This record gives sequence, structure tokens and C-alpha cells, in this order.
Amino acid sequence: GTISMAPPNSKPTPQTYRILVACLSLFVLLGGYYAATRPAGVGFRLPFSLHPLLMVLGYVGLMGTAHVTKKLGGYSNTKLHGYLASAGLATSFCGLYAIWRNKDNMGKEHLTSYHSWGGIASLVGLVLPALAGLIFLHPDFGIDKTNQDYRLAHKWAGRLFTVGGWISCVVGLNQMVDSRAELVMFAAPLVLLAPFVLI
Repeated sequence: GTISMAPPNSKPTPQTYRILVACLSLFVLLGGYYAATRPAGVGFRLPFSLHPLLMVLGYVGLMGTAHVTKKLGGYSNTKLHGYLASAGLATSFCGLYAIWRNKDNMGKEHLTSYHSWGGIASLVGLVLPALAGLIFLHPDFGIDKTNQDYRLAHKWAGRLFTVGGWISCVVGLNQMVDSRAELVMFAAPLVLLAPFVLI
């Protein structure tokens, strides 16, 4: 079979879906580990390393897969989208907890960088489409699940705040690496995946 080069917002073919999920998963494994072991030479350390690892898993792996899954359409994919997005949100909150504990342990102040403010804004922002999806759009018990305005707002708010999370991951890594090449190697897969995952 061939890989569809259809417009990114269209329904992906099963093969394209599998490729996108594989790419997101590979990024979590490689990019998440890489970010969790920066700066170079310090290795994996608790609780700090859990922060970038869980944020990459939550924002990129789980929420990215949630967005692609929803594009498939249908009842079961819509429910799976909700489960994946909720797991991504919970995982990202665990990543926030890890960095909060790390800063407490070191006696450092919280929310002192663009990275931290962008990450918090994205994370809190994602709570809104999650709640709206659960209350209004859930395919089993949503109180207004056919409302196209709610669906459109839910879709684009979720995508917008997920983009914010992806950007925050890159900005966070930028604080831990000296080489622009390292940053580009981390960011390039996200830039390439974004049109197919988030548009």
C-alpha cells in the first residue's frame, strides 16, 4: 500500500494512522529519554527526570495519539480519544508534580521562566476541553453531544493547548542543552508530525 498524502485534517488511512502512532511512540521513547537525561552527563535523576519524561509522554505520546485517533471517527474511536487524552492530561499533571517536588527539594522558586508559564497555561488550558468533552460531548451521556459549535470549540481548544504543550517541551529542553543542533533534532520530528496530528 501507499501512504496517503491527503490533507492533514482528513481521516487517515489505517496505514497512515499506524505510522503516525508509531512515530509518536518512537518520539516518546527517544525524545523523552533524551530530555530526561539532559544536561549531558548527569543521567536519569529523581524526581527531576520524571518531569520531561512524563510531559513528553503526556503531551506528545498520549495527547498526540488522542488527536489522531479522533480523526478516524466513529463511536469507539471517540471513546478511545477521550481515554487517551485524559491519560495524557493525568500524565502531564504527574510531570508537573515531579518538577514541583524537585524545586521544593532544592529550595527553588516555582514558575520563574517562560517554559514554566507556557507549560502551566497549556496544562490548565487542556482541562477545559477535557471537561467539556466529558460533560457535553461524551458519546454515551454527553448532554449536548451533537452540538457542532461545542465540537468545533473542543477540537480546536484541545489542539491549540496541545501545540502549547509541544512548544513548552522544546523550550524546556532549550534550557538544558548548549547546542542548537540538539534542539533542532528534538524539535524537527514535532514540526514534521504537527500538520498530520494537530491540524
